[in-house]
Amino acid sequence: MKLGAFDYLEKPFEQEQIRQVVAKAINTYALARRDARPEEPTSARGRFRLVGQAPAIRQIYAVVEKVASTPSTVLITGESGVGKELIARALHENSTRHAGPFIKINCAAIPKTLMESELFGYDKGAFTGAVGAKPGRFELAHGGTLFLDEIGEIPIEMQVKLLRVLQESEFERVGGIKTIKVDVRLVTATNRDLMQEIAAGAFREDLFYRLNVVPIHIPPLRDRREDIPLLVEHFITKFNDRLKKQISAIEPEAVERLVSYNWPGNIRELENLMERTMLFCEGPLIRLSDLPSEVTVGLAGLAVAPWSPPAAATAAGGARGSQPGMPAEEAAGLAPSSLKEAVRAETERVERELIQKALDETGGNVTQAARKLKISRKSLQTKMKELGLRTGG
Repeated sequence: MKLGAFDYLEKPFEQEQIRQVVAKAINTYALARRDARPEEPTSARGRFRLVGQAPAIRQIYAVVEKVASTPSTVLITGESGVGKELIARALHENSTRHAGPFIKINCAAIPKTLMESELFGYDKGAFTGAVGAKPGRFELAHGGTLFLDEIGEIPIEMQVKLLRVLQESEFERVGGIKTIKVDVRLVTATNRDLMQEIAAGAFREDLFYRLNVVPIHIPPLRDRREDIPLLVEHFITKFNDRLKKQISAIEPEAVERLVSYNWPGNIRELENLMERTMLFCEGPLIRLSDLPSEVTVGLAGLAVAPWSPPAAATAAGGARGSQPGMPAEEAAGLAPSSLKEAVRAETERVERELIQKALDETGGNVTQAARKLKISRKSLQTKMKELGLRTGG
């Protein structure tokens, strides 16, 4: 270690331990290189790699700047898709711990029976199959930041042990007797109302107050609509690079429609929609007609104010919303729920045809089909699952 080794592993060890240590080393090296470069000027679109200039977002920037270098725990709240992990990373990267590891864990994705060993690790022989010791997330985050997403999902019996770590900065591995001291800054996030969880007996009140030293609430996208044009500009730049596109702008009518949409899925939904829109956009300009039908017909989200589309857009929306074999006049008179179902069915039909065509042309190879569609393999697999498409490739 004195000669420059980054870390060491005791035999026997598992491949996952090697991956975690290597990832930690790469992250530390990348951060060191970043810090060696001159500081980039603050973007007019936002700060800390975040996009937004709404008053509520500016207030978050101020909080991050003030508390990033402190050891205080932070509780980030907000709906799914608002960018809670981005705030957690901003806190870490702008702290004195930035050269240390940033370890994240989604508490909702871990079975309750494995939660303790994931957080605190286990010793050899702790249970059947434990042929060697394994460090937990707290150990891996030593000297850095541990981000616990969906903290409201932690079982009540585990909350006592988490409270002890916060108070004493020490714990024991599962099946171990040695007390391990750690230096970890804890950042947590949830989309639940923890006060309601406390009232229901599902969350400990004493733990809540230990976590809620610095609360940061991220508003939903519908409450910061002035940031939507900035986010759209950001995603155009991002997906031009990823999708090898050369889209230069988006017409004002399309921006206006995006701003009026309610965005139940928040920034994550906007990002996915922009990727889909740019994927199928043929020219250098995104037009209103290029936007997905659930936005242009104004059904999946509620508009800020009543919206009257241009005649061309209305005609296009009617064509997309018509059911096969149904006259346009009859389709226009459908109840909103029926039109919504028709739009969804038509969208799924087009997606199914495009995906099936790509699979047929690649002999069922999902990886090659994803490249052909210019989307990630994971996105394609998710969409295939939604549409009930299967392949033997």
